[in-house]
Amino acid sequence: MALTSTPPRGTGPHREGDGGAAPPEESRHLTSPLLLTLVLLTAVMFQDPVRRALAAPVTQSWMTVFVAVVLQALPFLVLGVLLSAAIAVFVPPSFFARALPDRTGLAVPVAGAAGAVLPGCECASVPVAGALVRRGVAPAAALTFLLSAPAVNPIVLTATAVAFPDEPRMVLARFVASLLVACAMGWLWQRLGRTDWLRPPARASYEGRSGGAAFWGSVRHDVVHAGGFLVVGAMAAATLKAVVPAEWLRAAADSPVLSVLALAALAVLLSICSEADAFVAASLTQFSLTARLTFLVVGPMVDLKLFAMQAGTFGRAFALRFAPVTLALAVAVSAVTGAVLL
Repeated sequence: MALTSTPPRGTGPHREGDGGAAPPEESRHLTSPLLLTLVLLTAVMFQDPVRRALAAPVTQSWMTVFVAVVLQALPFLVLGVLLSAAIAVFVPPSFFARALPDRTGLAVPVAGAAGAVLPGCECASVPVAGALVRRGVAPAAALTFLLSAPAVNPIVLTATAVAFPDEPRMVLARFVASLLVACAMGWLWQRLGRTDWLRPPARASYEGRSGGAAFWGSVRHDVVHAGGFLVVGAMAAATLKAVVPAEWLRAAADSPVLSVLALAALAVLLSICSEADAFVAASLTQFSLTARLTFLVVGPMVDLKLFAMQAGTFGRAFALRFAPVTLALAVAVSAVTGAVLL
């Protein structure tokens, strides 16, 4: 005869009288529909203060700048994501290995030029550079491509021309400064880089997935991430334009050195996708063209998300050495290029 045990009263998963209902912890869980309902109720309860806030001149100015930056940058962002995903998925890494010269000193500028003709943002350049290293390409050439591809490709340069319609020199200055920094970092790594600083990636980014699935997966990933950074960057630009006191911005903008350093730091912190950063830079009209050039050169090469991606792909020892040197060189080259061309 099978024996069954009955749990004592008041113990077990359902206590007496609860009718089998979910535990109190689950019933109090804050779900997305409940959160949306609370937000809407709060907006209805405080509709008069909200209406007055939206009608304020500073709010309207903020919203105008924010919407303008997002709408101008979004088409270039989407186009850049589609093209970079296609290259990352459908162009085999062995193609780049065959196209580069055997001599590292010559491979560096060739890799920089390859970045100028192959569209892609920094989100795509890091895994592509990792694939190049894994396929036997000299690290100096792969790192040059990593820096040049998101900075001087056709999509980025076209977006820069649209964002600065009255300053065509900005396109040339961005191209020259970015390519110089990329090649200089490649040659610097060739001379001073050590193998134990660079941890090659273990596997391909799209290994085990079909071409179509990898393509759309890459598109979804880059649109979500790059789009989020674009929104954050547009919000920051609108805030600088509408909220920060004009005398503060004027004090920073009036100093040639401080303005360059301020926008270099802003580029690192905002981490805007390179297809969209020109429109944010164009909105910072308080600053000189040289300072805004620094913003455009530093952003695609050194920012918070790039540092995290580089550390995850090549190792923290690499990122801790590579990013600070790149930042210093990008600031210096941008300042010199701006003084000459702008």
